[in-house]
Amino acid sequence: MELRNAVALVTGGSEGIGRAIAEALAAEGCHVTITGRREDALRATARDLGVDFLVGDVGVEADAVRTVGAVVEKRGRIDILVNNAGYGVFKPLVDTSFAELESVYRTNVFGPFLMAREAARHFIDQGSGELVNISSTSGLRGSAGRTAYSSSKFALRGMTECWRDELRRHNVRVMLVNPSEVMTEFAAKAGVERERSEKKLRPREIADAIVGALKIDRRGFLPEFSVFATNPF
Repeated sequence: MELRNAVALVTGGSEGIGRAIAEALAAEGCHVTITGRREDALRATARDLGVDFLVGDVGVEADAVRTVGAVVEKRGRIDILVNNAGYGVFKPLVDTSFAELESVYRTNVFGPFLMAREAARHFIDQGSGELVNISSTSGLRGSAGRTAYSSSKFALRGMTECWRDELRRHNVRVMLVNPSEVMTEFAAKAGVERERSEKKLRPREIADAIVGALKIDRRGFLPEFSVFATNPF
């Protein structure tokens, strides 16, 4: 697709992978809006990148409705939604509380559902749209200590497959992106220590892959792809 002047909304766009995606799309000439819960971080990123921002929690239905509606009201349409907002809790099964599981699902599962639902209504009316869900290689294979996070990404993958089948007839491309380990503050915020390495992925690699996928002529698309570090060892 032609990215110049396309209208894009990126959730969790103030830092990490979301910020890199917003920066890459803006560099291609998109009208980008980032959203998230922390106004100070959003405002700073929006100023640095020259993009718009809206404060909101993707896991709150009223916020999701308001956010998508505000983008459409200002720009007249929405062409790209990147469901990037997410976080993790990494604990053994017996130490994971229901409240922790529910909280992860509210952001990683309910949030993408709400945002996608609102954007899809406009995509269907327009007869076009790009829905990009940021999952994880943890959504391809579960492992110890990842009950909450991995299962949420498995759920996102399942929803993505449903939406892809449902929306293709409306010329909407639905893509799932599975990053491997990326050097961001994600792990630290979850209380997990990760060794920094120049060999591991940076947010820019994920952003570049998404831009490349979006640029494919609209008669075709990449339904799902993973991004791994070439040699992280």
